[in-house]
Amino acid sequence: MNFSVETNTSIVLLRESLKSALTRNIIVVTLCIIISYINGVMVHTFLRHEILNEDPRYMLFIHMVFNDIIQLTIAVMLHVFSYVFYTINMSFCCLLLMIAIFCTQSTPLYLASMAIECYIAVCYPLRHAQICTVRRTYVLIALICTLGALPVLPDLIVLLAMDPLNFFHSTVLCIRETVFKHPILQKKKKEIIDMLFLVSVWCILIYSYLRIVMAAKAAKSDSQKARNTIILHAVQLLMSMLTYLATTINNALLYTFPKYILEVKFTTYLIVQILPRFFSPFIYGVRDQTFRKYLRKYLCNITPPL
Repeated sequence: MNFSVETNTSIVLLRESLKSALTRNIIVVTLCIIISYINGVMVHTFLRHEILNEDPRYMLFIHMVFNDIIQLTIAVMLHVFSYVFYTINMSFCCLLLMIAIFCTQSTPLYLASMAIECYIAVCYPLRHAQICTVRRTYVLIALICTLGALPVLPDLIVLLAMDPLNFFHSTVLCIRETVFKHPILQKKKKEIIDMLFLVSVWCILIYSYLRIVMAAKAAKSDSQKARNTIILHAVQLLMSMLTYLATTINNALLYTFPKYILEVKFTTYLIVQILPRFFSPFIYGVRDQTFRKYLRKYLCNITPPL
C-alpha cells in the first residue's frame, strides 16, 4: 500500500504492507472511538444537568471537549483516507483542513479563558457571579471562535485568488503543504500566528497562577486546588503545543531511527494527534469533583449522591 512521507523538500512515496497498514488503522480508529466515547459522555452529562450547563467554568470546558472531538475526528479521517483513497477531492480536503486548523488554534484560547475564570473565582470571589455570567461566557466563546478562524482565512483567500477554479475539482494528497501551495508566505504567517497565540496564552497562565498565589498569601488561605488547576491547564497547553512541534518530533525520531521511516511517521502521528486528545478529558473533567459526580452515572451506571 502506498503511503506518503514528507521531507524538507518533497513528499516521498513509500510502500507499506497490507497487514501493517490495517494494524495501524485499527489502532487509530479504536483509540478515536474510545476517546470520542468518553468525550461524548462528558458532553451528554453537561447537557443533562442544569447545574453544569449554566456554570461558565463547565461551559468553557465542554466547548473545548467538543472542539477536541471535531479535531480528533478529522485527524483520523485524513489518516484513514491517506491509506484507503490516497488522494481525495480538493474542495473536501480544503474544508477538512480549515476546520482542523481552526480547532487547533482554538484549543489554547479555551485554556487561557478557563485560567482567567479560575483567577476571577479565587481573587474576586464576591464578584465572580457578576463577572462570569452565562451571557458573557457565550460572548467569550464567540470571540474564541472568531480568533480561531482568523489564521485560516488568509490561506483561503490566497488559494481562491491564485489558483484556477478547476483546481478545486481535482484530487490531491490531503495535507496542508499540497493544498496551500505558497510555502514561504504560509510558513512565515504560521510561525507569527503560532508564536502570538502561544506567548499570549502562556502569559495569561503565568499571570493567573502568580495572582492566585499572592491572593492566597494575602488572605492566609489555601488555594492549592486553584493552583493545581492552573498547572493542569499548562500541562494541557504543553500537549496541545505538540501540534506545532510535529516536524521537530518527526525529525528527531528519524535521526534516532533512520531505518524506520514509516514507524516514525506513525509514532509522530500518535504523539501529536492522539495523545493530547486522550489525556485532556482526564486532566480536567474527570478530576473535577462536581463533574465527576454526574459523570460516574453514565460511565459506571452509579447514581450520584444528592
